[in-house]
Amino acid sequence: GEPSLIAGITRQVMRDYSVDPRRVYVGGLSAGAAAAAVMGATYPDLYAAIAVHSGLPCGAADNLLSAFAAMRHGSSPNSSAFHDTSAAAGDQLPLPTIVFHGDRDAIVHPRNADDVINRSARGTNWQTKVTRGQVPGGRAYTCTSHTDVEGRSILEQWCIHGAGHAWSGGSLAGS
Repeated sequence: GEPSLIAGITRQVMRDYSVDPRRVYVGGLSAGAAAAAVMGATYPDLYAAIAVHSGLPCGAADNLLSAFAAMRHGSSPNSSAFHDTSAAAGDQLPLPTIVFHGDRDAIVHPRNADDVINRSARGTNWQTKVTRGQVPGGRAYTCTSHTDVEGRSILEQWCIHGAGHAWSGGSLAGS
């Protein structure tokens, strides 16, 4: 359905504009973030990386009721998100992923950010580094970076302290 259409649109834009396939990314916020997670899991050969902001991991839900449950509590260990390994099959590194989520998100539980990362990190040897900081005049954050054996950051999770279900960057005067 929709993932196939989005992949087709991506391929068409790549053809029409002679896009470097190593520089094609997909990202989204909320439902768009869940769609980005689906695209990364379904088409890891098409995208160079994904960004998930305040969204669900791929496979967290398969109907409306399970979607609302995942949004409120995080993915269930019984969901397909914890059994499907398509994005991290074999010895292949998972698709580079960056996740942003506010720890005060009352719409999509922050546990979903952990679920996105945990799904990608299964079965790999990672060096994990946690840094904490605060943007001058802005929010505090915790960044957990998972690097491969060569020191390249493959998975990053940014927890924005005090943030709710909203875009975490840009001007406060924006929409």
